[in-house]
Amino acid sequence: MHPGLVGVYFPFRDYKPETLEIQNQLSITSIKLFSFELKVTLNFGNLRQSYFQAVSNSSWANEGYLVTLNIDDDPTFKDEVRRLNNAFGIGIIQLNSENIFESEILFPSKINQEIDWDTVNRLANENTDFNDFLKLITEDCKLGKVKSQYDKVLKMDELVKYIHDKGINNI
Repeated sequence: MHPGLVGVYFPFRDYKPETLEIQNQLSITSIKLFSFELKVTLNFGNLRQSYFQAVSNSSWANEGYLVTLNIDDDPTFKDEVRRLNNAFGIGIIQLNSENIFESEILFPSKINQEIDWDTVNRLANENTDFNDFLKLITEDCKLGKVKSQYDKVLKMDELVKYIHDKGINNI
């Protein structure tokens, strides 16, 4: 029930203030929530368990993904992943630890127009980090700009060092 990683997209820089204001007046938002389940390796041996863990942990969001460093490239395996993606909507991202910008969405997530608010509420009750995350989002929505402190987005050289220090590129 607890996602490995969550993210938020704010449209503040993508829309004119007038567009954001009309969205506000109509009680519509372009804010999107993302949920990610992280695995080192994805293969036939762990596909079902990993995929359905991602379904359980990430289906509440606008987009949910199963993220992996290593994925089996067998065509039969890819066909099974495609079938699961079509049936349940969880996308697959393959991370490239050598060059993070070469990471790839192999199968896109189904976009959920509505967030599962019952699950969000349950997560907020059970997970203080997630509850704090929601408070930050609310604060930034009220301000109409990102002012809160989220996890730092690393610069490329910092990211390379982090990957090296954690031994991620050796997995």
